[in-house]
Amino acid sequence: MHSTEETILTPKARPVTEFTDPTAAVDHLCDLYQTAVDFLCDQFQQALTGPPPTHRIRAFYPEIRVTTSSFAKIDSRLSYGHVSEPGSHATTVTRPDLFRHYLTQQIRLLMENHDVPVCIATSDTPMPVHFAIAQQSGITVPHEGAVGFTLRDVFDVPNLSTTNDDIVNGTHSPSPDGTAPLALFTAQRVDYSLARLSHYTATAPEHFQNHVLFTNYQFYVSEFEAYGRQMLDDPESGYTSFVSTHNVEITSGDAPLQVPLSLPQMPAYHLKRPDGSGITLVNIGVGPSNAKTATDHIAVLRPHAWIMVGHCAGLRNSQSLGDFVLAHAYLREDSVLDADLPTWVPVPALAEIQIALEQAVAAETQLSGYDLKRVMRTGTVASLHNRNWELRDQSGPVQRLSQSRAIALDMESATIAANGFRFRVPYGTLLCVSDKPLHGELKLPGMASDFYNTQVARHLRVGIRAMETLAKMPLERIHSRKLRSFEETAFL
Repeated sequence: MHSTEETILTPKARPVTEFTDPTAAVDHLCDLYQTAVDFLCDQFQQALTGPPPTHRIRAFYPEIRVTTSSFAKIDSRLSYGHVSEPGSHATTVTRPDLFRHYLTQQIRLLMENHDVPVCIATSDTPMPVHFAIAQQSGITVPHEGAVGFTLRDVFDVPNLSTTNDDIVNGTHSPSPDGTAPLALFTAQRVDYSLARLSHYTATAPEHFQNHVLFTNYQFYVSEFEAYGRQMLDDPESGYTSFVSTHNVEITSGDAPLQVPLSLPQMPAYHLKRPDGSGITLVNIGVGPSNAKTATDHIAVLRPHAWIMVGHCAGLRNSQSLGDFVLAHAYLREDSVLDADLPTWVPVPALAEIQIALEQAVAAETQLSGYDLKRVMRTGTVASLHNRNWELRDQSGPVQRLSQSRAIALDMESATIAANGFRFRVPYGTLLCVSDKPLHGELKLPGMASDFYNTQVARHLRVGIRAMETLAKMPLERIHSRKLRSFEETAFL
């Protein structure tokens, strides 16, 4: 450790190191990151128990940097793993232990596609003390005034200039030296979301799987747990554990699962496979704000797909309670993403997700071809921010819904799809009709038919079946070029 002329205490400087082996590069990232975390945690504990610090204490995130000088064309079929033009490209990194497989994969592709080494070094972005101690049990950051010094005078705190969505939104300004971003999220943005995920879902980020189902109905949680227990008892399933809220984990189907006294705002449940290819279910509740919050934070984990499997209002007289709706377009009147993704931006249906969902419905219902239309309709889903939209003057809303050819309405699906588009995460929507307010069938006790109850039980199984199909799909196929903009980051 050393103190600079500005009386800033930092870990001992480490030289920039070039790597041609991606595994070794990630090992070095882990070493640099852990050194910074250990330094901040040690200094923070000393500051709390000893005399007030008289100097600033600072550590930095590690950085990945790659520099290319050729316009040589690479295999353009792949939507990631290469930079778009010569120059220097860099990203700060956090939790390389959590992202080890992802980082190794992305670095390997860079080396193969450009035939250049990557440089691993300490960045010039300070690590906020809040994020450094987040993984340390028994250590918390006291509120302002609770200790004998002003926290931000001594330690770095989260900085909004490096905690934003400028890169994913396409509003990023190049750095003064011309370095372009290598990844969609900075280290501080990732740390921010990892902390939020733990808060909102009451499960640790490392439990999240690469295939995420969102729902707005608690019934699906019970069905998901029952399915999970069945899979844990099947040695051929590949699933190894089931995690409930507060990180309660079981590895056998008959193991007790203690139900917590209180649930978080958006409880998450995880049916895990060792390689992360399992399924996560998040009950986001009702509303586009929750849908945006959940996807804003899960996006930093770079999942391979997320799908909404919730309830909706059927808008056509030909629909019945329990019918399925496969969204192929969205009418966005949810408002929460208008500043990040204007409503004039189309949110297209993704063929890979659509086919997986349609095939899953066919397999689960044992219907195919023209007969499948008995229980499923494909069309536009409208998402509104007003849950009680049907109480307003009908002339405006109904006319817009008819003009858009909408067949169903909810409050979350368009938000989840739009954020999937924005974050380059493959997305889809399969809903179940739970009421038909335009036709006098409101969501009231006693309205559900036997058919509806049967279809609801099938609904989650359809989503699971679709995810299992997608898990077998090559990454280069599901992460297609459709979600990439003009100038993209190399990292997925």
